[in-house]
Amino acid sequence: MRAVVFEQYGEPAEVCELADPRPTDHGVVVRVEATGLCRSDWHGWQGHDPDITLPHVPGHELAGVIEAVGTRVTGWHPGERVTVPFVCACGGCAACAAGDQQVCERQTQPGFTHWGSFAQYVALDHADVNLVTVPQGLSFATAAGLGCRFATAFRAVVQQGRVAAGEWVAVHGCGGVGLSAVMIAAASGARVVAVDVSPQALDLARKFGATECVDAMRTPDTAAAIRELTGGGAHLSLDALGSPTTCAASVNGLRRRGRHIQVGLLPSPTGTTPVPMARAIALELELLGSHGMAAHTYPPMLELVRAGVLRPDLLVTSTITLDATPDALAAMGTAPGAGVTVIEPWS
Repeated sequence: MRAVVFEQYGEPAEVCELADPRPTDHGVVVRVEATGLCRSDWHGWQGHDPDITLPHVPGHELAGVIEAVGTRVTGWHPGERVTVPFVCACGGCAACAAGDQQVCERQTQPGFTHWGSFAQYVALDHADVNLVTVPQGLSFATAAGLGCRFATAFRAVVQQGRVAAGEWVAVHGCGGVGLSAVMIAAASGARVVAVDVSPQALDLARKFGATECVDAMRTPDTAAAIRELTGGGAHLSLDALGSPTTCAASVNGLRRRGRHIQVGLLPSPTGTTPVPMARAIALELELLGSHGMAAHTYPPMLELVRAGVLRPDLLVTSTITLDATPDALAAMGTAPGAGVTVIEPWS
């Protein structure tokens, strides 16, 4: 198969010929029809993820067709259209037994713990726990974005954030996960303030339902701007980018007893990120993380997609080939872009 490979962190990746993967007893091999280019892939390429061993094939949000099935898989067959959360759960640990597969104690993640989906085929573990049917009528390009960015945003806004109609929701960073959060919060009846440095990203945020937009490049204190726009601060705020600046701004932009959800990864040379805890204490703020979404919780989200209430298809703004992927991956460090870029490995 053809796949994108990097042999050193931060060094140019290349498209190479590799052996096709084989399924484990409990796993499947999927023919990748579409896979998203995500900032988390850039973090992995930079060496920010300790699970990666070199050489490595990145890619963790995907959709495709089952090519081969392991001997212990009971619920899936070759030819079925599927997607998968980026966290593949084991199905047997205490977290999985509680229904919290997104924080599985023995989780695997394609593109991180093993070779991923920037390839024509990818192996996925524990298929009976992790696979999700891609409904007929939903394109592979749209379905690919559900496994990481859209599903992560859905859980962050709806399940962790407990969004309510009429609330103010601030979204810091309007890449794929941030724009998904804007769309989901607006569809839930919330009033959304979108924050980004890119005019193009803010234009998309308005298109997807943002009530107000803050250009962080031109606004010295985005938290103060949010407090003014919302009459005291957001009820719910998400850092969808992942930086010390956006994390602090998200917390500082909340009103009393507001809720901060950290979605974006926070790499730091010291291993820690300063958080304004004095404000969290004084205003009794909630500070929560959000890490993907379990496969068994997909149906409500998919029903909203089927009904047209949510339109993840509109988030796909670019489609590229496997050969264009190494340059696109490298460019995410300086120009993350707006919307979702989808790779079609067979193009």
